[in-house]
Amino acid sequence: MNNLHDLAKARVLIVGDVMLDRYWHGPVTRISPEAPVPIVRVERLEERPGGAANVAMNVAALGGQAWVLGVTGTDEAADLLQTKLSQAGIRHTLLRLVEQITITKLRVLSRHQQLLRMDFEHPFLFEADRLLNSYRNTLPTADVVVLSDYGKGTLQHHQDYIAPAQAAQLPVLVDPKGRDFSLYRGATLLTPNLSELEAVVGPCSDAATLITKGMNLLHELGLEALLVTRGEQGMSLLRRVNEPLHLPARAREVYDVTGAGDTVIATLATALAAGLDLADAVVLANTAAGIAVAKLGTASVTVTELQRALYEHEEPARGVLGEARLLAAVEEAKTHGETIVMTNGCFDLLHAGHVHYLEQARRLGNRLIVAVNDDASVRRLKGDSRPVNPLPQRMQVLAGLASVDWVVPFSEDTPERLICRIQPDYLVKGGDHDPATIAGGECVRKAGGQVVVMDYLDNHSTSGLIARILHRR
Repeated sequence: MNNLHDLAKARVLIVGDVMLDRYWHGPVTRISPEAPVPIVRVERLEERPGGAANVAMNVAALGGQAWVLGVTGTDEAADLLQTKLSQAGIRHTLLRLVEQITITKLRVLSRHQQLLRMDFEHPFLFEADRLLNSYRNTLPTADVVVLSDYGKGTLQHHQDYIAPAQAAQLPVLVDPKGRDFSLYRGATLLTPNLSELEAVVGPCSDAATLITKGMNLLHELGLEALLVTRGEQGMSLLRRVNEPLHLPARAREVYDVTGAGDTVIATLATALAAGLDLADAVVLANTAAGIAVAKLGTASVTVTELQRALYEHEEPARGVLGEARLLAAVEEAKTHGETIVMTNGCFDLLHAGHVHYLEQARRLGNRLIVAVNDDASVRRLKGDSRPVNPLPQRMQVLAGLASVDWVVPFSEDTPERLICRIQPDYLVKGGDHDPATIAGGECVRKAGGQVVVMDYLDNHSTSGLIARILHRR
């Protein structure tokens, strides 16, 4: 899946129950003399946006643009929530109600184990039109709408949210609650977990029953799809036309399922808004869920984490790579402390001078990247008679060298953009280049890297080699 960088163009509007998640951490060394309960000596306090706000945090962590609408009180928790959202770059419209409290969940933990959870909440009492007006005004800025319904009272008259999005031809994804899913009639997709689905359609003891009852519900409610999260059994995607898609769970170890549903629907929404098809979006969401449940509390998943997880079952990357796959491989190498060396060129007819220079470059670090001009850019640089060898052949020959780890094409006249994205530790060129003018050098130096010029072997050049061939003919 090579287009994860496209997630940055996604625009997701989230409406629902926002809340503040608090965590009190500390050790337990004794039992209370007052009652048979552990005494936690609180040493660290932590606050994170929860509920619909956590969905927005997940969208932002993936690089997408999130706008969240919700309801809070006028208390300190609302102030904290608003600050956290602003710090994450999330646009938000929070309807602050007098004499109401912001929904807050307080968890007391010791040695990463949850000992107690306390919920602070009261049903919200407000005129639904106040939030709906904000929704209608914000809707034109969105590519996808998410209704994050925790059943706390923020979402009223659900069809008033679904109908305008339908009219604007925007997908509506719903994380549902309760036993009445008819509230969400006409939505694009629902994401219940298995127990939530069974509360509506009855027990689903096996996959066949799940498919039958799920498809009946899908047609009854006029949905396009139903994504059922099934814990250790993974996910099942049911669609009107296509065959069911069953994905196994990706988590190596389940540490905390808090907020996993938020991660799933946020990843789905971001991927769909970025233009991925539903099947690919579900694969991403399943992968993201596996990452999220391995973290403590409500947590976000980044693009880098997704890339690592998507490729972790593959052999270590080597050879010709696309840009997105290369970025993931470089990030993985950097996390292991490996030094990245990068060079670039046309490499039309590979000769001993190239081989010598690449071997020298490789000795500077652990990984050598060679960026290769595509055919069109070679013609612009060298003339219509070049290249002699087309791009796939040039890259294949380079990839066969023991000194070269990764080969990647680029289409611009210079690889500056690509170099700035990769930020190698060493940027290397051969010949008599001035280090101060080498394309991408400024980016490398600003990131703390070095620009190095290495000598070619004397009397070795592609132009000279072509001239000798023509002379002999």
